[in-house]
Amino acid sequence: MNKSKTQSPLRTLVTAAMLLALGLVLPFLTGQIPQIGKMLCPMHLPVLLCGLLCGWKYGLAVGLILPPLRYVLFFAPPLFPTGTAMAFELAAYGFLAGFLYARSRWQCVVALYRCLIAAMLGGRVVWAVVQVILSGVSGQAFTWQMFLSGAFLTAIPGIILQLVFIPAVMVALDRTGLVRFRRSGETAPAV
Repeated sequence: MNKSKTQSPLRTLVTAAMLLALGLVLPFLTGQIPQIGKMLCPMHLPVLLCGLLCGWKYGLAVGLILPPLRYVLFFAPPLFPTGTAMAFELAAYGFLAGFLYARSRWQCVVALYRCLIAAMLGGRVVWAVVQVILSGVSGQAFTWQMFLSGAFLTAIPGIILQLVFIPAVMVALDRTGLVRFRRSGETAPAV
């Protein structure tokens, strides 16, 4: 994100808090049906946006606290193993999206897609590593088929949603002037 001189830390904090709140309520749109929630990945959208709009530190923090906070408030997702694995996965999404996008030579739609895809792949790898560790603790197996099914096959509608919705939001923010893409020749903001 190209931070203007008027962007204050308070504005960034408020934006992160708003995206955290959105992450708490978006799963209600899936009707609390776990199969639909696994397909659409509603908590991923605000975390990825938080990383892109607020920076990697806020993206990491929002991603890490969203699943446990949602469990405390609404008893979903179950904290072990799903919520724990999701917390690390979402933290990786927020971190990677914000970190990579802030360091992109140009902040444009192409760079946005590169950062999104890298963050989505990295987050799924983190999810798999945490699942392997948690499966070992609980004495269950976590197979390659479980990884492919949980990380990619089941989540195809959510992946498509993220690849369509997030760039659309960022382009809309650029067109309104709220958040500008960084054009060639402009210096990268210090993050």
